[in-house]
Amino acid sequence: MTVSIFDTVELHNGVKIPAFGLGVYKVEDGQQIEETIQTALDLGYRLIDTASFYQNEEGVGRAIRNSSIPREELFITTKVWNSEQGYENTLKAFDESMDRLGLDYLDLYLVHWPVKGKYLDTWRALEQLYREGRVKAIGVSNFKIHHLQDLLSHGKEKPVINQVELHPLLSQVELRNFCQEHDIKVEAWSPLSRGRFLDEPVLGKIAQHHAKTPAQVILKWHLQNQIIPIPKSVTPSRLKENAELFDFKLDQREMEEINGLNKDQRFGADPDHIDF
Repeated sequence: MTVSIFDTVELHNGVKIPAFGLGVYKVEDGQQIEETIQTALDLGYRLIDTASFYQNEEGVGRAIRNSSIPREELFITTKVWNSEQGYENTLKAFDESMDRLGLDYLDLYLVHWPVKGKYLDTWRALEQLYREGRVKAIGVSNFKIHHLQDLLSHGKEKPVINQVELHPLLSQVELRNFCQEHDIKVEAWSPLSRGRFLDEPVLGKIAQHHAKTPAQVILKWHLQNQIIPIPKSVTPSRLKENAELFDFKLDQREMEEINGLNKDQRFGADPDHIDF
């Protein structure tokens, strides 16, 4: 069980990833992202998840360089965007991301979406980067079971992680089970569903019982399900609240009640129908 913000999860290649992190989608490059990351690092966050598409890799890199925390204690993820996919394009996109980040190596590189007809070639490029030691681990994002099956049957390396939209309204149980069977960790983007159902009475009741907020209850549900949540916030008080998850535990009944909220409801795109 995750008992502290400094806890890690071991990926199948032996690399350790923090059990909890910060997503920076829609955080503005420049002062906003640098201050957000500095606040998060001060609170104990060690996993920072960006992407070339977010257009804030430069700010992430600056925040890392300005921090007093040794690079090896940080875990930095970025992703190759859809228009950058294909073997050669991905290698080029990786170099560009690394230039923007100003890093010597990356902890985790992900295929952002399963672009039809391209993601297998993109994956070959990630395998190449991994073999060269430029990235410590490689994975995917927004892959459904059939995409993963395709990758597993054609790739040389198995993804360490599948980062997907996941929250109590979209609990992705079947996908999680498939990933668990194949030793692929699951990471949740939009773990709080951008606050869309925080007024859900079930969550309110459980939160009250533990003297916590509904957001904290949801993030704890992720952790107890062995899901790595990467909530995004730029508000210092919210960053602090999101990280205060390690002094309570949901019991089996509470976990079941939250499981019962699932409606298979996506707020983001369906990975089978992407046109971006």
